[in-house]
Amino acid sequence: MSKVFFTSESVTSGHPDKVCDSIADHILDAALAQDPDSHMAVEATIKDDFVLIYGEANTKADLDYAAIARKVIRDIGYDEKYNVLLKISRQSAEINDAVDQDSVAAGDQGIMFGYACSETDNYMPFAIDCAHKLAARLEEVRRKDPRLKPDGKTQVTAEYDDDKVVRVDTVVVSTQHTAEISQEELHDLILNEVILPVIDPAYIDADTKFLINPSGSFIVGGSFGDSGTTGRKIVVDSYGGYAPIGGGCFSSKDPTKVDRSAAYYARYVCRNLVANGLCGKCLLQLSYAIGRKEPLSLHIETYGTGRFSDDELLRIIEQNFDFRVSNIIRELDLRKPIYHKAVNYGHFGKPDLPWEQFKKIEY
Repeated sequence: MSKVFFTSESVTSGHPDKVCDSIADHILDAALAQDPDSHMAVEATIKDDFVLIYGEANTKADLDYAAIARKVIRDIGYDEKYNVLLKISRQSAEINDAVDQDSVAAGDQGIMFGYACSETDNYMPFAIDCAHKLAARLEEVRRKDPRLKPDGKTQVTAEYDDDKVVRVDTVVVSTQHTAEISQEELHDLILNEVILPVIDPAYIDADTKFLINPSGSFIVGGSFGDSGTTGRKIVVDSYGGYAPIGGGCFSSKDPTKVDRSAAYYARYVCRNLVANGLCGKCLLQLSYAIGRKEPLSLHIETYGTGRFSDDELLRIIEQNFDFRVSNIIRELDLRKPIYHKAVNYGHFGKPDLPWEQFKKIEY
């Protein structure tokens, strides 16, 4: 393979889309904490000082949606007063009846993808893993330095040679800030406190480009600089463009929604195929239909990196993993209020999440 450049991006918790993801998943977790059988699909949209919370909820939990939203926004670091409008109804009886069976069925039709590779210790692609770490570090630094504000984005371009990462070509960091810091001070701060502590110096050379706030001043940010909506960062949330994305987002959805739970399980399978040394790279596609308990199809692609053929690996998968929705929820223990932990810096690659745990594969 000739040289290839690949780019992925991440965002901080103060990005308006991530604010809405966080509101949605804190609402979901609050419902699951009181009623583990909650069926939730409650989302948010934000613009300026206005928040709309809307969707469907079938839960016994007593939720103060507005209070949850305001606390999320305040904890992120925005201190403006927000007006919250609610538009929430009970889940459609037809959908609820299709899902609420003795053995849980899929809450919707759809396709889901899982992916894993051996490029990093957490089996994530290099560029998205690096972009997430930069975003997390940016957030850590801004919480200690009042000149930086919550909204921010990171981007990493990696250079591959013969399918291996050989260097970082470009790093882009854009961060909201106050008027008290000059662009020169900001550049030095981000380079020395965010970028250099994160990126392995082995991947940096004289030609690596660092673009810090390339558009210049970034004082107005968050919902006052742009609107936000739950579920708009599905590439950031998954694999940074290295793998296809499914038909739906993750945040706001309870585990009966296979857009979320089956995508997590697909990652669990791929991660463990790589972790068990059965392949160096793995993509898995699943498909489900509403009211059905098992997937309609499974497709695997290992890009020629497998110890066995893809057909043989598919048989190994079917012997070691159970894709019924009820088992996914049970095996990964998905009725717990854990979802706010996945909101920022990607839903995959975090060692404390259940779909990132090691499973010994028998073959």
